[in-house]
Amino acid sequence: MGFIVLHAPAGENACCLRLFCPALRDMDVLNVEDLGDTVLIAARTVTSEAPCPKCGLLSTRVHSRYRRTVWDLATGGRPVKVELEVRRFFCGEPSCDREIFAEQVGGLTQRHARRSNALRTLLTSIAVALAGRAGARMACLVGVPVSRSTLLRILRALPDPEISQVTVLGVDDFAKKRGNSYGTVLVDMDTHRPIDLLDGRTADDLATWLKNHPGVQVICRDRAGSYADGAREGAPEATQVADRFHLWQNLATALEKTIRAHRSCLQEVPDQDTTIKDDIGSGTEPVQRPKTLDSYGNERPMVARTHERYAQVQALRAKSLSLNAISRELGLAFRTVRKYANATCVDELLAPTFDRSSKLDEFKPYLTRRWNEGCSNAVQLYSEIKAQGFTGSRRAVQGWLQPLRGYQEVQQEPCPPPKPRRVTGWLMTHPDRLDTEDKAGLEQILARCPELINTAELVHSFAAMMTNRDGHLLDDWIAAAEAGASPYLATFATGLRRDHAAVQAGLTLAHSSGAVEGTVNKIKFLKRQMFGRANFDLLRARVLRYS
Repeated sequence: MGFIVLHAPAGENACCLRLFCPALRDMDVLNVEDLGDTVLIAARTVTSEAPCPKCGLLSTRVHSRYRRTVWDLATGGRPVKVELEVRRFFCGEPSCDREIFAEQVGGLTQRHARRSNALRTLLTSIAVALAGRAGARMACLVGVPVSRSTLLRILRALPDPEISQVTVLGVDDFAKKRGNSYGTVLVDMDTHRPIDLLDGRTADDLATWLKNHPGVQVICRDRAGSYADGAREGAPEATQVADRFHLWQNLATALEKTIRAHRSCLQEVPDQDTTIKDDIGSGTEPVQRPKTLDSYGNERPMVARTHERYAQVQALRAKSLSLNAISRELGLAFRTVRKYANATCVDELLAPTFDRSSKLDEFKPYLTRRWNEGCSNAVQLYSEIKAQGFTGSRRAVQGWLQPLRGYQEVQQEPCPPPKPRRVTGWLMTHPDRLDTEDKAGLEQILARCPELINTAELVHSFAAMMTNRDGHLLDDWIAAAEAGASPYLATFATGLRRDHAAVQAGLTLAHSSGAVEGTVNKIKFLKRQMFGRANFDLLRARVLRYS
């Protein structure tokens, strides 16, 4: 290992060194030494005076000298260590309580700091982008080995960004721990940047923040009642705007429930009854394929349990017991008891079980056709449908064929009906954007179910109202929905009436919470990047600075 003595500052080597280390431009570089894995630079200050950090008075009276070590940006992939000789000065101001102070080098040192300003800025950027372990690995690659704890300390020590005047505020919640605890993100809708995170999503949290930051004129929010109350209490003069995305999402939920209630209309009606003929061919009654068997040929436990619970709830209900009393008596959740009590028959409860989809559904027409052709070997049929893309097990095929044993001809199994969610997507898509197959499927369903025709008209009219910003038509739409055939859309319309002012503003004004939803997605990304183990203060620090 050698060293180079530089007779600076006029030397050519010193000029090159200052080019790569700008912080040394006003200093006397004594030598540069190659230590193998580190570059050591010895330097000293050359100014004749220094300002007092307390009163600002320039002083020329030197008290003493001492050496301090400062790490700077890496050069050539190796850390740079600066051994700096600095001076202490006497303060000449009699009223100043700082009698002695140490000089600081602009752009290089700060009080008590062991890293240069440039290096600290780099580590701060790495900590904001990658946080702990990932940030430590990245810092090591750029020649600045630090620990994850150091990066986290740098991140937590950052001051909060200054919040300027906010006129349009976006509010939404995010999950700190899904289903357990939630927070609130606040976004400046003019800049589309998050300005604060609150550790909670109650009305008091939002109201307190709004009182501490007056001047908000418009608040874009979702349909949550807590945010409505908080905005009303914290900024009563502000205009609340219900986000159109959440309105459309709530409508989709009500529409899907409506379609599930008409799931029987989704299945194409066969030309004759779905029956199984016996091999005798005499006058015996046709045998209906039992729906109580699953794809493995086993009795569905859900069926027996549903019959038993329905009978128990109805019997206790006949004795005039309340739902809470029945819940305590049977040890069931209140919502479960309410579902069984409101059901008109047990078949209404079993319909989701019988119509539950499986991997075998799309191959059932082929299996029944092959059975009628005389092929009853489950292994062979499994091989054939596996070649067609079936990803289930052989036992599923064996179980589905088990009830057919002993019968010669089977009514052709109809194609599986489209799922309610898919039909919901058809109805909520502009007709001009549907392909030919989807449009034909939707037309067939609407032809079999006149009640869904009225529902489709309501959905299309709401979409037109939302797209054209015709908020003045809201009252007419609510009245039509409440008088319609779908109780779920009627419930949705009643909810719109309770939040009428905000909904009408959302369907009239141009404000939207799209930027807030994007910020929530960014929060999810940062949480996953930190494996969901970041404390709220660390998550908040990253969200407010992550670009």
